[in-house]
Amino acid sequence: TLEPELAFVLAERNGVKLPYATQDELRRAYSFADLQSFLNLYYALMAVLRTEDDFADLADAYLARAEAQGVRHAEIFFDPQAHTARGVPIGTVIRGLARALDGAQETYGISTRLIMCFLRDESADSALETFEAARPYLDRITAVGLDSAEVGHPPSKFKEVYALAREAGLKCVAHAGEEGPPAYVWEALDVLGVDRIDHGVRSMEDERLVARLAADQVPLTLCPLSNVRLRVIDDLAAHPLPAMLDAGLLVTVNSDDPAYFGGYADDNFTAVRDALGLGEETLRTLARNSFRAAFLDEATRAKYLAEVDAH
Repeated sequence: TLEPELAFVLAERNGVKLPYATQDELRRAYSFADLQSFLNLYYALMAVLRTEDDFADLADAYLARAEAQGVRHAEIFFDPQAHTARGVPIGTVIRGLARALDGAQETYGISTRLIMCFLRDESADSALETFEAARPYLDRITAVGLDSAEVGHPPSKFKEVYALAREAGLKCVAHAGEEGPPAYVWEALDVLGVDRIDHGVRSMEDERLVARLAADQVPLTLCPLSNVRLRVIDDLAAHPLPAMLDAGLLVTVNSDDPAYFGGYADDNFTAVRDALGLGEETLRTLARNSFRAAFLDEATRAKYLAEVDAH
């Protein structure tokens, strides 16, 4: 969610020299051939994040944008290994983010959850070390996730740390079937025991998997603008979202690295509406699905669903 404007503010605050002369030059760099080219810039810009204040400001800037986009509930991913590897303590990251999230309901009318992701291109041991370092802060964390470079890093690599997370009472999600094959979705379900699949667009290549996802109503968190930006899908008009709905899948529309991939939540809704010709009832279904898939208590879920139905 790090926009160029905030990147320059934090760089100046922390004495970090960015390899870009202006905000416009940096924004032009937000153009990617694939997932890895995005990750290279993503990790380079992280150098500006050093203190609790930085992480609080980052989260607060996101929440302000989310409110403007009509978001009512946000389940936010963060990558602690990307910060601890730079010498930033995990407590600094979590306390800073939590400070902003604690005020989100009052300031922005947004309820929040925090999802701690493991970098799948790091080792399984590194994920285990990260989980143990986070134990004092698990009361602030709702779920664990799995992200970063997918190909060549199957979900089964992280079986042990996911078992620990489930033992600790956390929910589990994982990126699977974005750039990786449908087999990764099977592994996320059967080896990691995830409650939700992030992305999952390539699930449509496996009829048996589609039947499983539909029967179990496993939520899929689609990120359409991200799919186009990372060349997972060439043209938004060809996105499989309508076919996924027709197959009975519980799909939702979300933002993914929105500062980099061209869109926050409503930007994604508007884009798929226009590119795919989605009507109001389909958009309402997608909105309902997002609350059905969310990690909410049933009373809060019912309240949000009633708001969608009344809109």
